[in-house]
Order: sequence, then structure tokens, then C-alpha cells
Amino acid sequence: MRDEASRVMVSAPLIAFVTTHILYLNFYALDYGLNMKVCVGMGVAQLLIWAVWVNVSSHPSRSKLWLFVVGRSLAMLLAVYNFPPYWGFVDAHALWNVANIPLTYLCWGFVREDAEFMTITLLKKVK
Repeated sequence: MRDEASRVMVSAPLIAFVTTHILYLNFYALDYGLNMKVCVGMGVAQLLIWAVWVNVSSHPSRSKLWLFVVGRSLAMLLAVYNFPPYWGFVDAHALWNVANIPLTYLCWGFVREDAEFMTITLLKKVK
């Protein structure tokens, strides 16, 4: 989004929703089920936005971002379809935590490569 009005029109309702949700949980009713639904909904929306962007983009690190989107989707399934511990200590949440370690490296690898790509692109425009 290039102009400021578009940014505000998109970000203001999102910030208002998240703020209202946090205030509701803190001061009205701490509803774990509602919080999970909201968090999963926001996570799915974020993954869909990333998937659409990476699909239409010509970014050189598209494959890394696709791997991140697929990995994060699978990790989200661990959070949604919780199962009891096997052998007393390996449950869905533990596997979700383990899955997030390589996903974090993938995400920050993409951020680094995106910064390099954008810097090179901007330097070419200046010359």
C-alpha cells in the first residue's frame, strides 16, 4: 500500500479489534475458548495473506516463504488439534514448540533476504 490513507484504513480496524479483544479478556471475561478462536482466526488470515502475496510476488525468496507458510499451517494444526501426552511428556503443545524453532529461522532468513533484496532494488532505482 503506497498512500497513507490506505494504510490507516486497513490498520486502524485491526488495531481496534485486537485492542478490544485484549481489553475484553482482561477486564470482562477470560474466555480461553474465545481467545483460541480469535487467535486461530487471525493466524489463518495471516497465513492466507502471506500465501496470496508469495503467489503473486516475484521475490527471489519465494520458496523459503512458501515453506514457512506450509510449516506454520502444520504447526497451527498442532495447536488446534491438541492431543494428550505420549509417554507422559510429548504432547501437541510440546511438538508445537519444537516446530517453531526451525520456522523462526526460516522467517528471519526471509526477513534478512528481503532486506537485502529491497536494498539492492532501491539502490538500482537511485542510480
